[in-house]
Amino acid sequence: MIKEFREFAMRGNVVDLAVGVIIGGAFGKIITSLVNDVLTPLFGLFIGGVNFSEQTFIFGEAVIKWGAFVQAIIDFVIIAFVIFLFIKFSNKLKKAPPPADPTTKDCPHCFSMIPIKATRCPHCTSELNNNKIS
Repeated sequence: MIKEFREFAMRGNVVDLAVGVIIGGAFGKIITSLVNDVLTPLFGLFIGGVNFSEQTFIFGEAVIKWGAFVQAIIDFVIIAFVIFLFIKFSNKLKKAPPPADPTTKDCPHCFSMIPIKATRCPHCTSELNNNKIS
């Protein structure tokens, strides 16, 4: 069972997923810091020096922290946009090369596969001139 688990864990997809989760978590922390420590204070400065992260309103006995909620939405939008750009870039790298020019064609008489430059079919011996029947 340990051998099977090791084979499973060392498979490419599992290792790639683990690396992606670790990098994604670190990236999420960077974006959260960017929003909380850079963007939100600048936004608060533009709306009158308000500390945006501490904005709340009270509904009965509940304290609604709408400033923190808005920061979480900004985090999500930035992360989603960066992931979109990354996927778009990686898909661009994965584009298949254009198909190669054909090297064979069908004989119009016997329908055998022959080289594209052939002037006579090796199977039925029909003459072919400029890809046309003679």
